[in-house]
Amino acid sequence: MSSLPLISIVTVSYNAAATIEDAIRSVLQQTYPHIEYIVIDGGSKDGTVDLLRGYDTQISHWVSEPDRGIYDAMNKGIALATGEYIGFLNADDFFANNDSVQKIVDHLLGKNTDAVFSQLDIVDPSDLDRVQRKYRVATYSRFMLKIGVMPPHPTFYCRRSCYTQLGVAPYKTDYRIAADFELLVRMLLVVQPSWRYLPVTTVKMRAGGVSSENYQSRVQLNREIIRGCLENGLYTNPLWLLLKGPLRMCELIR
Repeated sequence: MSSLPLISIVTVSYNAAATIEDAIRSVLQQTYPHIEYIVIDGGSKDGTVDLLRGYDTQISHWVSEPDRGIYDAMNKGIALATGEYIGFLNADDFFANNDSVQKIVDHLLGKNTDAVFSQLDIVDPSDLDRVQRKYRVATYSRFMLKIGVMPPHPTFYCRRSCYTQLGVAPYKTDYRIAADFELLVRMLLVVQPSWRYLPVTTVKMRAGGVSSENYQSRVQLNREIIRGCLENGLYTNPLWLLLKGPLRMCELIR
């Protein structure tokens, strides 16, 4: 029996036929040998299911059925996962290199760490080699969360036992945009995992997404960030969230 941990990678999707194959291939091309790959599809009608059938023997488990949104799908993925550590790779995302998971595991095992997060590049959807933003958050602290800055969710790999401490449905499904932020607030304050920062780009994300669709989406995002902090006893306010603006500007010029 190998002493290397099993890593569960979960992809959630809905009508993602245009992008999900890049995510799937980037997982299957990883050099790390102990990966459990799970895909939770929300009942796509655009050809996503046909793509999943084509990889049926290479995906550990996949399902396509109606759900209550992305965070409900993530909860389903956690419930199915059997790995020691869990990470999420969105259907619009893909690993930056074939050894990304190996680097994550090396960092996790280096000091018997509960969680690792790393760097993420946001790329042009029409030119995946063109980096538009470099998402770099090197710390995971109460202050950073108060100003609305969290580690990039697709790079966050954490012990499955940490998720189970947050209940049977770790992601709150009454959040539309920022349940991942709220979960990280709760994870930091309740579970208090040991963590390490990996200064390597492990994931690339296509620009876009619901949180940046329009002004209304950004307002909703900030409202949910404030709610996520206050519900967990972490005080913040709209003025504090303005402090994340300079950080985002730095990401454009790095």
